[in-house]
Amino acid sequence: MHHNENPYRPIEAKVLEVRTETPTIKTIKFKPVEPISFETGQFVEITIPGLGEAPFTPSSRPDVKDTMEVTVMKVGKVTEKVHELKVGDTIGVRGPFGNGYPMDHFKGKELLIVGGGCGLAPIRSLVYEVFSRLGDFKKVFYRGGCKTPSEFLYKKEIDGWIAKKDINIKLTVDKGEEGWDGNVGVVTTILDGIDMDFSQGIAVVCGPPIAMKFSTQKLLSLGFKDENIYLSMEKNMSCGIGKCGHCRIGTYYACKDGPVFTYDKIKNFHEIWA
Repeated sequence: MHHNENPYRPIEAKVLEVRTETPTIKTIKFKPVEPISFETGQFVEITIPGLGEAPFTPSSRPDVKDTMEVTVMKVGKVTEKVHELKVGDTIGVRGPFGNGYPMDHFKGKELLIVGGGCGLAPIRSLVYEVFSRLGDFKKVFYRGGCKTPSEFLYKKEIDGWIAKKDINIKLTVDKGEEGWDGNVGVVTTILDGIDMDFSQGIAVVCGPPIAMKFSTQKLLSLGFKDENIYLSMEKNMSCGIGKCGHCRIGTYYACKDGPVFTYDKIKNFHEIWA
């Protein structure tokens, strides 16, 4: 994997496309001046010239190296500026950093992906990686939850995934809207009745802390092993290389040792869901 010699040096990138996903979420597609390889689940730091930077997990396909996409929710100064980007603007990209999902370790196993909340960015990248290696897994299940149907990201794409048949998909919303005939309830309500051997299966969980907490509790009660539950702990990442200490989880740094952790590594730390 090509590692940037100097982790502090951003690579210049040109914005190619800005897509509005929901009123608060946009997907930005950009082209770095040199290709960037990343593993699904890793993250990059995006620099807005003159303002600062923030960490984002690419939502695009890892096998595409010459362009990259990030899906960004507007929550603060940097993300607000990211939302104002126009085609042709220049940004900086550092990375990738951290550890992604160990796809080779998932080979030959049954895989359950749980996306709680509308975050789904690392999940989109992971699903594309799964599609590029379909023969590797016994079965793949995807269970996604969102507040309302209109807040689902990548709606058209998910319809395409459902049509594929190689992946068993079920979605739920906290609150239905007209035209929604799917499940209504939090994401844990669609984790029952999945036709897999939980004790041998792999689960990948991503979403806001509260959704991850309840999903993890549910998965444990179904019989998943601690070490087979992969969590994306992206909270509070700032510098990206384990120096600033913002993202500490017990003895680990989310940025350097994660952001992907197995539950057994972090379950005994205080307030992992805080």
